[in-house]
Amino acid sequence: MQRVTRAGVRWLVGAAANREECGSVWRDNPRAPYLLPTGSHFDVVVVGQELGLETFDQLRRRRMPAGPVLADWAARQIGFMLPPSSRDNFVRTLTREESEPPAYRYLAADAVVVVPGPLTLAGDRYEWLCAPSHESGPSPERAPAVAVMLAASAELIARAANFAEVPFHDAG
Repeated sequence: MQRVTRAGVRWLVGAAANREECGSVWRDNPRAPYLLPTGSHFDVVVVGQELGLETFDQLRRRRMPAGPVLADWAARQIGFMLPPSSRDNFVRTLTREESEPPAYRYLAADAVVVVPGPLTLAGDRYEWLCAPSHESGPSPERAPAVAVMLAASAELIARAANFAEVPFHDAG
């Protein structure tokens, strides 16, 4: 369970179309998810749960910038928050790494994302894997880091799946 810091809450509330309402919802129930627009404070790359969890794990192991990462367990999706207007950098890096990139959705202007509340509990549908901890400023390294690890994780998952299909015979 990840907890959003006060500065992280201010950053998220600052992204809301109705800041008063968002702040009020979270004061009343800090576990409540909330719908935030993408494109001005952040963009979001959404991938399937297996790929997203592997990508998140690889980013953390290598101490690469992941930024805020959220999970929707019911939809089996993971979202990586990137600085706004990162699409070109993300896509360019991903296609350089992988000729057939894994499936993803890029949410920017004119889209919305459901974010977990500032304080989630295990078993909540929406949860922070890596919660916002400060006013998230531009991070030029985050989009390429997520793209590179997304491609690497997709390759790792594909290789593991192929290996599992090969019959294994005990030599003894």
